[in-house]
Amino acid sequence: MRKFLCTILALTAFAAGRMDACTNVIVSPGASADGSSMVSYAADSHGLFGELYFRPAARFTAGSRLAIREWDTGKPMGDIAQVERTWQTVGNMNQRQLIIGETTWGGREEQVNADGIMDYGSLIYITLQRATTAREAIQTIVDLANTYGYPSEGESFSIADPKEAWVMDLVGKGQQKGIVWVARRVPDGYICAHANQARITRFPLDDPDNCLYAPDVISFAREQGWYEGEDADFSFRDAYNPLDFGGARACDARAWSAFNILCDGVFTYEENGQEVSRPATDWLDYAMGYDLKGEMPLFVKPARKITVKDVADVMRDHFEGTPMDMTTDIGAGGNGLPYRWRPMNFTVDGKTYLNERAIATQQTGFWFVAQARGFLPDEVGALIWFGCDDAATSYLTPIYANLTQVPECLREGNGDLLHYSPTAQFWMCNRVANACYKMYDRMAPVARAAADRFEREQLERGVPEMDAKLKALVERGRLRKARKMMTKYSVETAQAQFAAWTKLEETLLVKFIDGNIKAQDEQGNFLHTEYGIGFPDKLQYGGYNEVWKRAVANDPHAPVLESK
Repeated sequence: MRKFLCTILALTAFAAGRMDACTNVIVSPGASADGSSMVSYAADSHGLFGELYFRPAARFTAGSRLAIREWDTGKPMGDIAQVERTWQTVGNMNQRQLIIGETTWGGREEQVNADGIMDYGSLIYITLQRATTAREAIQTIVDLANTYGYPSEGESFSIADPKEAWVMDLVGKGQQKGIVWVARRVPDGYICAHANQARITRFPLDDPDNCLYAPDVISFAREQGWYEGEDADFSFRDAYNPLDFGGARACDARAWSAFNILCDGVFTYEENGQEVSRPATDWLDYAMGYDLKGEMPLFVKPARKITVKDVADVMRDHFEGTPMDMTTDIGAGGNGLPYRWRPMNFTVDGKTYLNERAIATQQTGFWFVAQARGFLPDEVGALIWFGCDDAATSYLTPIYANLTQVPECLREGNGDLLHYSPTAQFWMCNRVANACYKMYDRMAPVARAAADRFEREQLERGVPEMDAKLKALVERGRLRKARKMMTKYSVETAQAQFAAWTKLEETLLVKFIDGNIKAQDEQGNFLHTEYGIGFPDKLQYGGYNEVWKRAVANDPHAPVLESK
């Protein structure tokens, strides 16, 4: 297998629209360790602030209208008819355990309907207010887009409820109002992943239990001259989002990496009604953009039952251990930094090169792993593990979707991208992340260990104990007390961890100041000499990795102290 550096010669032009790119992993109930449906989402954008959206349930009088603002910009788009009642939403989940995530894939420019008012963000958050199941959500999305027009680019939606999980690809119809779309149910026991590239290719035309689609999804492509074959051979991706080098290397490569991690390097999938297993490396050339003729499976069976922690750690991936590993080449510098500042491509001596785009990225606004837990009442089962900024150096805190208020550190309006707030989780996670970027191989493991300790404590003790108490209250009809208790737990846990992260940032500054590394004991106290508490003992120097040293040694201008 060919091994290339992180910066490689681009085979085709890279689409600028993929720079703000998101990643989703979808886990069906039968594939999870506790029987929950799960969706992970990294909302990656250089212009997105990380905060937890909160909309209480409400009732409206006949004739009420709902103002629509574009999610990305806040621009007024118009208004639509309001429904009689809405469900409470917390982030990308509602109180009925419905979850919706997304990744944008652009598509053909002529498919954007400039006159539409129902952008992709509005589709998500309005649908969460109105729908109770995944299938109902799919129909709501279709009805909203077809009624009011869809002005955004192509999208893949992750949609899950306690019983099933779906992936939905959709895109506008240009001058015609509405969308063409197809949605497929993730087979129970399987997982799916998508990352800014349409993932649904061929699909069954007569299996409504597992596949839904627009009645004109094929005929519209024919009318536009984008497809000429038989209906049975129609591929949604090939017609509406044709795969190119950028779509594979910068997008599907992330889905491949998620599968690779969760499947232990072996993809097990269904082919012609039979279960087949093949090494993940069989699709490596596809993921790296060298063989676009291949077709990576849409659904794979994980190597074991998947936990929240498994999914969370996938969201922290930088292609470690693969030929696309972002920590091992000269682009990572002397301390293995797995990030490349934008733009993603650059030109040297007439050749254009491309930086990798991994799942974890510096421009994440917020990220989460949401669980729809059918083994618990709706009032308790709806749980979203929520985080801000770069997943690799931040933490997820558990938030019950039926709470009555969100933590101050995650409250909307507590700071924004242009206004720093010392009480906002987004800004504190950015402080920790940006501190780690200067000496990543030494500092990031400290942040990661702190996140791991917190998440494991909540997964193994905090949440299970709270679930049991809340379930007992709900079963006795004491919903008000249950909501009060889950709110107290969600808020206090989030605020306590925010305080811990504030302390962590201070520790990182003291421990790694000026490239020095101070030793600590098991309790975290810094070691000092017996002659003065302010003078450190066992001081080490950070230095640089071997890749960096050899790159410098190969520079003809490098000063040589001695030669043997």
